[in-house]
Amino acid sequence: MSNWGERVQSDLAQVDVSKLGKVGVLLGGKSGEREISLMSGKGVLEALLSKGVNAHAFDTGEQSIADLAAQKFDRVFIALHGRFGEDGTMQGVLEQLAIPYTGSGVLASALAIDKQATKRLWSSFELATPKFQMLHAKSDWNAVVQDLGLPIIVKPAREGSSLGLSKVTVASDLPKAFELAAKLDRDVMAEQCIVGEELTCPIVGEGLTAQALPVIRIVAPDSNYDYHNKYFSDDTKYLCPTGLDISVEKKVQELALAAYQALGCRGWGRADVMIDNKTGQPYLLEMNTAPGMTSHSLVPMAAKAAGVAYPELVLWLLSKASVN
Repeated sequence: MSNWGERVQSDLAQVDVSKLGKVGVLLGGKSGEREISLMSGKGVLEALLSKGVNAHAFDTGEQSIADLAAQKFDRVFIALHGRFGEDGTMQGVLEQLAIPYTGSGVLASALAIDKQATKRLWSSFELATPKFQMLHAKSDWNAVVQDLGLPIIVKPAREGSSLGLSKVTVASDLPKAFELAAKLDRDVMAEQCIVGEELTCPIVGEGLTAQALPVIRIVAPDSNYDYHNKYFSDDTKYLCPTGLDISVEKKVQELALAAYQALGCRGWGRADVMIDNKTGQPYLLEMNTAPGMTSHSLVPMAAKAAGVAYPELVLWLLSKASVN
């Protein structure tokens, strides 16, 4: 068992489930990731109930803020993904209601969901992230290609789960990719495509006590880790341990931890990373501050590798819920 695994067991030994009170599991929501959030929330709710927690599902996509206040939850587990749940808005509501919640606060959540803000912040800390440009309808597509090279990743600046993402291999496809992403967000990003190993590294804790969990290597069909292959395909392979050199894993963990701390995240998060197959340099893609908790999700997988089962992970995260 890892040091973190031992810490979890020690922390949970001090948790009196009856004192957690009435717990709300916020799920569903209104974002494009609603379907995944419902799956995450269902898993979280079942885990908490199995531990004897007085937990109740609350669908923020179908119930109002007034309904949320009327429930008089003592704390909540945020199993929402994307806008109106992972972007700081729900965190702000919960702070107004003085309800402790899991995960990052308002500012870190708002920063992390905005890929442009995240990359600018990481760059100020000299953390490696792919070169990018923001696109608009009158962008000079040839100039974009000249600057970033091909292939190019085009995606909405504030969406997750690869929604609206395109991999562009010829300049003439850029306008179409831009239009697809622009349907989901007014801000669209073009990003240098890093070709190599795709990894993810969960982080838990806060500040200087935060820790990186085991790294997971993702091997998707045709190297296409899209929405379907993330959540519904049994053909995507997740390798933990990764099979990579230990020094490479350590470098990825250090980068992910620095990225998490730079954003001011707390509770938990998951950094997505690519390793350039030519240079061996790891590059940060994005930080998820309310990672998935489905049967295909990666934080539970890394936690298991660290000696912590799904129900214990969920209960531990809930026990760390806080306001501001």
